[in-house]
Amino acid sequence: MKQYKSIDLFAGIGGIRLGFDNVFKEAIKTVFVSEWDKPAQITYKANFGDQLIYGDITQISEDLVPSFDICLAGFPCQAFSLAGQRKGFKDNYKDISRGTLFFDVVRICQKHKPKVIFCENVKGLTVHDKGKTFSVIMETLKQLGYMPYDKILNSKDFGVPQNRERIYIVAFRNDIDSSSFQFPQPTDNTKKIKDILENPPVPAKYYLSEKYIDTLRKHKARHESKGNGFGYEIREWNGIAGAIVCGGMGRERNLLIDTRQQNLTPTTNIKGKINSEGIRKMTPREWARLQGFPDTFKFEVADVHLYKQFGNSVTVPVIEAIAKQIKVVLDGGK
Repeated sequence: MKQYKSIDLFAGIGGIRLGFDNVFKEAIKTVFVSEWDKPAQITYKANFGDQLIYGDITQISEDLVPSFDICLAGFPCQAFSLAGQRKGFKDNYKDISRGTLFFDVVRICQKHKPKVIFCENVKGLTVHDKGKTFSVIMETLKQLGYMPYDKILNSKDFGVPQNRERIYIVAFRNDIDSSSFQFPQPTDNTKKIKDILENPPVPAKYYLSEKYIDTLRKHKARHESKGNGFGYEIREWNGIAGAIVCGGMGRERNLLIDTRQQNLTPTTNIKGKINSEGIRKMTPREWARLQGFPDTFKFEVADVHLYKQFGNSVTVPVIEAIAKQIKVVLDGGK
């Protein structure tokens, strides 16, 4: 059996690693992890053991990174997201802004020349700066000696009820015959929100106050009067969720009506009463399920951190499906 060493850059809570571990099993070993966010480090260690986690990758020399075969890099999307400032970087590799974290993937892979570089990012990366940013990324990978492949995949096609489009890049080193590589076809789009709900009753702390709902309704009405589609959204149990993202509206655009909790006595400090309509936000465990994480995945930090972590994470079944295709190529088509 072939053995592969991997590194996990911008590791978050380890969603990409989990997908590859599930596919490669004992044939893969993570030899280096980098994640700067302290609460994410806590969640990562709780689920993958006490492996040393390095902090800010921009401050870590590529010489410190051990040799590896597979680079996993879900580099932060803030520079490229349509919702962000979209600064991106300039038109060619030599002018890449040193503040753009893709550069750190480049310098580490330039040093170690792994067999595969795997990247995930927001769909908006492909159109940022009229496509120039994405073109630079792909051209840079080619200059490094790799054959890059890319595709936008939607999480809802891979066994989770979440409408989440992301761009995936798989780059094989040129001395590896990757001509047979194909991104996975959809596997399952039958799951609905009702399939990921926690057993009742969900704690009262997840139910919105009357005052907060009133604020959300006024906010939505203001935007609708301007012709905008912003604002809260209540999802049908038999439907699918919108993309979960870190930040308040990631939760408010995925509200549910759930009347199974009868005790609406507030357990947290809220303004006013809990609403009587049964309107609640999804729980962190439900968000974990929307991302395809198993129920055995451990939570060691507060909800506020968990929402951020799962909103920033990847959909594990999508990663698994891609990892299977990568493994076929690396194993020589077997």
